[in-house]
Amino acid sequence: MSGSLTRPTSIAPATGKLGILTPGLGAVATTFMAGVESIRRGHTKPIGSLTQMATIRLGKRTEHRSPLIKDFVPLAGLSDIVFGAWDPIGDDAYTAAKKAGVLSSDHLEPLKDFLSAITPMSAAFEARFVTRLLGVNNVKTGPTYRDIAEQLRADMRKFKADNGCDRLVIVWCASTEAFIQPGPQHQTLASFEKALDENDPAIAPSMLYAYAALMEKVPFCNGAPNLTVDLPCMLQLAHDNGVPVSGKDFKTGQTWMKTVIAPGLKARMLGLAGWYSTNILGNRDGEVLDDPASFKTKEESKLSVLHNILQPDVYPELYKDFSHVVRINYYPPRGDNKEGWDNIDIVGWMGYPMQIKVNFLCRDSILAAPIVLDLALFSDFAQRAGMKGIQEWLSFYYKSPMVAPGLQPEHDLFIQQTKLKNTLRFLMGEEQITHLGLEYYT
Repeated sequence: MSGSLTRPTSIAPATGKLGILTPGLGAVATTFMAGVESIRRGHTKPIGSLTQMATIRLGKRTEHRSPLIKDFVPLAGLSDIVFGAWDPIGDDAYTAAKKAGVLSSDHLEPLKDFLSAITPMSAAFEARFVTRLLGVNNVKTGPTYRDIAEQLRADMRKFKADNGCDRLVIVWCASTEAFIQPGPQHQTLASFEKALDENDPAIAPSMLYAYAALMEKVPFCNGAPNLTVDLPCMLQLAHDNGVPVSGKDFKTGQTWMKTVIAPGLKARMLGLAGWYSTNILGNRDGEVLDDPASFKTKEESKLSVLHNILQPDVYPELYKDFSHVVRINYYPPRGDNKEGWDNIDIVGWMGYPMQIKVNFLCRDSILAAPIVLDLALFSDFAQRAGMKGIQEWLSFYYKSPMVAPGLQPEHDLFIQQTKLKNTLRFLMGEEQITHLGLEYYT
């Protein structure tokens, strides 16, 4: 069930405060929060954020109209954002950021007062879904999963009241859960709620957050590859309650590179024999993914990208049976500074082989933080514009974008960018851009 794209007769203004809540107060969430506060204080710039730095062309090229997106679309301002989080580890945001080791003391210490005041609410958590997470000391308890979900709903209402927020958005920034397949428990709202009451083992903690958010009519963005909100019962609930949802798995490092390079190969009709990818990282995400069950969830997300872009069924001579291998290795000394190696064996004219080598030394949370900001602001805007269900136009930010049943996701980064900007143009009453250049023939 996809969000229908109908031009709204009016879009509610972004008045008052917007609460951004993150399940997870680790490297990604603390880097995001610290970054927004640093920008608000004028210390740094919002590099990497489309909502803050990107422009959008309007009308014909000859009109020279290219405002910043934030000046074109009624988004919440950074000064109106309030932060909250849940985490099974009780560290405040400053302590968690220090442990994550992403930001230097030069950036963290001036923000100590702000970050220290952000303490996580107790989390919905089960060790069987994230076996490698240590130091857990801040976890909700209750007789049933339904009870824990109701506690999460109460957290949202209390946070909203305590902080004087007009609206909330939730962006999942927690660890990757163990791989799980959808079952009968996830098909209808009635079957899901029955499973909540029976503590069914097919109910993952992330599903409790999604259910609670949708019941509270709070937009939900899934930043991990977990089976969370992309379930028939959740999509029905999102549609019935008028809530935008999107996911899944932030597109930050190696997969982002794939969605840039693979479209280039296909555009030139160059063949692919194989693509070998390996990563080393040492943050909490790396430790969690060292567990085979959690890696399986991530692997499913990463492997789908190339096949959907290259369409081997349409271009069998170029892309049939290419090898695609993905490896993630936990290496503690690397910390959050993930390194990705790609070996790409391509095929050119007359069948001659060539290779592309990529060595991407990236900072995972530095790339993810602006994605969290953009998803929160765009999802809040979508709800004020009356959009509901899957927000496919936000696929730009995800490794494994959610789509309506029966459809294949679009992974080509440049098509995703066009879709995102054309959606904004459409909602704001501007003509969509086709790049046909027909103004010279009219």
